[in-house]
Amino acid sequence: MPPSASPHTPQPALPDNGERNRRSLAEFLRLEVAGGLMLLIAATLALVLANSPLSEGYLSVKDHYLGVDLPGDWTLRMSVGHWAADGLLALFFLVVGIELKRELVLGELRNPAAAALPIVAAIGGVAVPALIYVTLVGARGGDLNGWAVPMATDIAFALGVLAVVGRRLPSALRTFLLTLAIVDDLIAIVIIAVFFASGLNLVAMSGALAGLALFWLLHRRGVRGWYVYVPLALLIWALTYNSGVHATIAGVAIGMLLRTTARDGEEHAPAEHVGHLLHPWSAGLAVPLFALFAAGVAVSGDTLTALGREPESLGIVFGLVLGKVVGIFGASWLLVTLTRARLNPSLRWPDVLGLSMLAGIGFTVSLLITDLAFTDPAAAEQAKAAVLLGSLLAGAGACVVLGLRGRAHQHADSGSA
Repeated sequence: MPPSASPHTPQPALPDNGERNRRSLAEFLRLEVAGGLMLLIAATLALVLANSPLSEGYLSVKDHYLGVDLPGDWTLRMSVGHWAADGLLALFFLVVGIELKRELVLGELRNPAAAALPIVAAIGGVAVPALIYVTLVGARGGDLNGWAVPMATDIAFALGVLAVVGRRLPSALRTFLLTLAIVDDLIAIVIIAVFFASGLNLVAMSGALAGLALFWLLHRRGVRGWYVYVPLALLIWALTYNSGVHATIAGVAIGMLLRTTARDGEEHAPAEHVGHLLHPWSAGLAVPLFALFAAGVAVSGDTLTALGREPESLGIVFGLVLGKVVGIFGASWLLVTLTRARLNPSLRWPDVLGLSMLAGIGFTVSLLITDLAFTDPAAAEQAKAAVLLGSLLAGAGACVVLGLRGRAHQHADSGSA
């Protein structure tokens, strides 16, 4: 006992082992490496299950319907796979919405001069993969509906890989990637809302907008309590789902409404607090479960042959592997060459090349868009295989380049020490 403590002084209760373990798990899941690792494990498990004697049971669970049919044409009845994509993934997009709001208010995106380079790079990284897809697929008479599949960068995977191979790289590279990926996701969200909405229900849409307005009003007036906001958020999600707009848009909208600055008496801003609470659930549950049901592609000889033959597969692979590099690196170089924009002093062009390759990991959002773009199940499975192959090639190339750049930066730091 410390000398200043009295035997009668009550000592603070130590957390039990269960609470300590829960805290340790939550902190682990907040690490960028952990998010990428959980995604990798889930995707690998999905591929193993889909190509094993357990595949029939796996598909049976994935296609099993849960939920209820509501009066009229409204429903909350979906397959388990769709619950993962439309339901759990909304939690991931809520965290994305919070990150986007914080970047706009407090981060790089609040400063137009600093944000210009990653924003233009993100636009190039969206436009060129889509152009490559349309060019390759259109020339061979393929399905152009998948033009948006190679556009998206997976934040969790990309940051996770960078955290592993980029420990000796300048921190400015992570900031560049994070800003680029957030803008990339924002563009993907708009594309999903505009191009993949089906049969708009104006009544449900109006209800969702009214729910968002009520959420904003209560939040602005300082009303507190999860028992107010959680049911309201679920109602907004259900109305969005029935409106014909993809339900994940509700998560983004709610995240964007959260306040990012703390008021008097608040230790943390609501956006920071909610993001801190939800991030482990997103990284450890929502995204891995989505990957578990979305990445289960049956790989056969015909599948592998089709990857090099079908125009849609070629468009996706080349869009992710080549399109992202040309779009991001090319847009960045042109902006710096033609304007007063400049790279961060700690970065070099080979660093941007490695980052451009890393952005070709299009896992989560690309798989989501694949399900929305291809109505034929066989075409969707083939496109998913192309997403997995393209992401693997892009990630492997990025690891090599960024690993070499890390060594170069380490030698440069040692030489200047």
